[in-house]
Amino acid sequence: MEFNLAGKSVVVTGGSKGIGFACAKAFLEEGARVAILSRSADNVERACAALPGVYGIAADMSDATMAADAIAAITAHFGAIDVLVNSAGAAKRTPPDELSPQAYRAAMDAKYFSYIHAIDPVVKAMAERGSGVIVNIVGNGGKVAAATHIPGGAANAALMLVTAGLANAFAPRGVRIVALNPGTTETGRVAEGLAAEARLAGIGLDEARQRSVARIPLGRMARPEEIANAVLFLASDKASYITGVSISMDGAANPVVV
Repeated sequence: MEFNLAGKSVVVTGGSKGIGFACAKAFLEEGARVAILSRSADNVERACAALPGVYGIAADMSDATMAADAIAAITAHFGAIDVLVNSAGAAKRTPPDELSPQAYRAAMDAKYFSYIHAIDPVVKAMAERGSGVIVNIVGNGGKVAAATHIPGGAANAALMLVTAGLANAFAPRGVRIVALNPGTTETGRVAEGLAAEARLAGIGLDEARQRSVARIPLGRMARPEEIANAVLFLASDKASYITGVSISMDGAANPVVV
């Protein structure tokens, strides 16, 4: 399928590893101009070495000033941003007895505000121009509560509401906004979540992984490249009438209609 993304200016937050890296690679292969943002300068350097042609900036997107400066720098480098893919930030998974009010605040800073700080300037610029797409990679924890992912799940739920609300507000001005909710995916982040699950259940990490996979009817975790393929579609004109929705990609692990 031709996605017609060649020449588009694409920003991927959290683009130095995991799903974000897979997205950056996929857009590059489609001929897009790609910028990645990551909190770690070392990770940005490694990603840029692996993805020749990528423009990389180290910025903590949970910091409003750093985020605004990064978006401004990319806009100065590329011009208008056609596509924003948010994949930066992940809330720490914590068994409920280990939670504190600070954990909830940290989750909102790490995930919710990292996305908001990118979305706010970009969506306004897109609306002024009359076109643009934002894909928020959120997570099914915002729909299905998990004992070890309560603060992070709350942040995810808030992002899904923001996706729907902003999509409704900006659709008349040519902007589409979609959320994609991966289930368990083969990334570095999955190890932290499995470790928390293991502590809660009093089992080893290998058993926690086996239990996690056993809950997925497709019989395996998603690959980052599979998530990236869906992002490409949603960012393209092939999905020109899709906006304001949150799409699950969890291998049918949660067969619910919501």
